[in-house]
Amino acid sequence: MLYLSQLLGTPVENAQDTRIGRIVDVLLPAKLVGSDEPAYPSTLLIDSEEEQRWRVPLRDVSWFEGALRLNTPLQQLTRASRELVEEPDEISLAQEVLDKQVIDIKRKKAVRVNDVCLDESWRILGIDNSAFGLVRRLAPSWLLGSKGRDYPSVPLPWQQIELIRQPRPGAQDEKEGLEEEEAPHVQRILSGHLAEMHPADIAEIVHQLTPGQGARIIEGLDDETAAATMEEIDTERQSHILENIEPERAADILQTMGPDEAADLIARLPEERAQELLHRMTPEESEEVQELLEYADDSAGGLMTTDFLALTQTRTIQEALEAVRTNAREHGLRTAYVYCVENEEDEESPLVGVVSLWELLIAGPTQQLHQLMEVDLISVVPETGAHEVAEKIAKYNLLAVPVVNDQRALQGIVTVDDALDVLLPPERRRKPKRMY
Repeated sequence: MLYLSQLLGTPVENAQDTRIGRIVDVLLPAKLVGSDEPAYPSTLLIDSEEEQRWRVPLRDVSWFEGALRLNTPLQQLTRASRELVEEPDEISLAQEVLDKQVIDIKRKKAVRVNDVCLDESWRILGIDNSAFGLVRRLAPSWLLGSKGRDYPSVPLPWQQIELIRQPRPGAQDEKEGLEEEEAPHVQRILSGHLAEMHPADIAEIVHQLTPGQGARIIEGLDDETAAATMEEIDTERQSHILENIEPERAADILQTMGPDEAADLIARLPEERAQELLHRMTPEESEEVQELLEYADDSAGGLMTTDFLALTQTRTIQEALEAVRTNAREHGLRTAYVYCVENEEDEESPLVGVVSLWELLIAGPTQQLHQLMEVDLISVVPETGAHEVAEKIAKYNLLAVPVVNDQRALQGIVTVDDALDVLLPPERRRKPKRMY
């Protein structure tokens, strides 16, 4: 087994057995991170005796009598910058993996890379996160002895890890020059493995990282997964992470979150940053969030979300179910109730009833909502205290309670998870007090 720590600094000789330089890095195609394909490096970086750095394709080197031999004349190789790898599609094992934290997808935790393990054919087997891997690197060779130096570790398989890559200098300028459909290639640098995890599991990993590292994880997800993950993160940490995300990307994530969650998060940010993000959101989403920010934090208005489904009471069950499907598919709305109003085109139309999703599923397709709706409504007004809202939801066993104004027009709903959150001790709440 080969170890990256032992490869770095290894002398490289030419065909005449003359030393021409030493290995300073091993480069891997980025597409092989998180892939099920065998991961083979493509290039070695070699510092020559003249302090010039060269890119050496792996096919141009071979082992000969324990030494690494270059089979191509040095002058035929490509020169390389002495800075961090310039190519976005390459991973520097020495600078981006060794001594860095990575995500163990299987165990859903962050681990530190003490070494990278390769086999004799240069295939990357995995990473060594054991204490012995660190000792092997740092302890003097005379202390370990030959057996200690060669003691094999059981690597964490390469296909089981996800890297946390830092953005390259100038990446934002490159992104601004791309078409909209091309931009995600620059923004999202994670493989599909992490993106396929449950948002709660991703959030648990983010809690093990610094805000900057957490921001890189969030940025690498699609908007929906990023938003769902942010909603699972402690609000105080949310604000630190959001401050480490480029403003335009942060705005995209915020407007994908539920309006109430976005409002709670924006309220924790410094005023200048909050206004910048609100300005970058779409006018419709920004207006919804700003309306929620006007209410006191410990009131129904401060707890409510404007994500709800209101339909005219003469709609058929078939039409209502199709509206539920459309809103779930296109807007991510997961509703327990359909709220019935006199005219769904009028935002100030009075609330007249409510139908649970279960009632919709068992009703006949041609029945109309007014034939099923519950008219003895339990509701609150925006000024209702948070504890009273929670008590009503618990007393009447509701999944959400509508918030109405003096004209009985529906302003929003308070869901059970947000309402009961106020009953928890302050240190266990998902939504701490707002800054303003």
